[in-house]
Amino acid sequence: MLLPLNFEPIPTAAKTCKPVLARQASVLTNKVDGCSHGSPSLPPILLCTVTASAVLAAPAFATTVHTMLRVATPAGPGARMGAVTIKDSLHGAMITFDLHGVPPGERVMHVHENGTCAVSTGADGKPVPAGAAGAQFDPARTGRHMGPAGHGHLGDLPRVEVAADGTARMKLTAPRVTDVSVLKGRALILHVGGDTYSEPPPNGGGGGRFACGVLE
Repeated sequence: MLLPLNFEPIPTAAKTCKPVLARQASVLTNKVDGCSHGSPSLPPILLCTVTASAVLAAPAFATTVHTMLRVATPAGPGARMGAVTIKDSLHGAMITFDLHGVPPGERVMHVHENGTCAVSTGADGKPVPAGAAGAQFDPARTGRHMGPAGHGHLGDLPRVEVAADGTARMKLTAPRVTDVSVLKGRALILHVGGDTYSEPPPNGGGGGRFACGVLE
């Protein structure tokens, strides 16, 4: 079976070994994946097959999306702040951050509905940085903000801890995002605040939009 380049290996424990007799007199002991069977004349060759349950646990064709975040300003996207990559994994969406120039402390990222970081105009007539990205991505129309493990917006991602020097280099997992391809073409927004993973406050208290990038 051909596997995609970014397919993640299935744990050895999910494999079963089937002995098949064959003439191989020159080898006294045959070991495959830790299974050992010896015979001076007819040592078995082990064919390891993967159980059906293990196959179903892994994404058949893993997807990866990425973006370059830029500061969200009233005039539009500004300076680069670093890269974010999101890919399928056995445990949900694996998110890799490599950011700089971010205010230290707890911040939160959300995936938003629209694939743009353009400025919009608020109800008060003032520009809203990255406002054209729209609301948080919520394909099930729950209308609720409950964090990455809750049953609300699918765009709710884990909190990001920014170091004192303004950098964030880490890997986090969003367990409910089991198909990263649905995020492609949508905006990823870094908010100015943290996240309570509940409401109120609105959207967990993330507040304004600090940086934005479109996932491609």
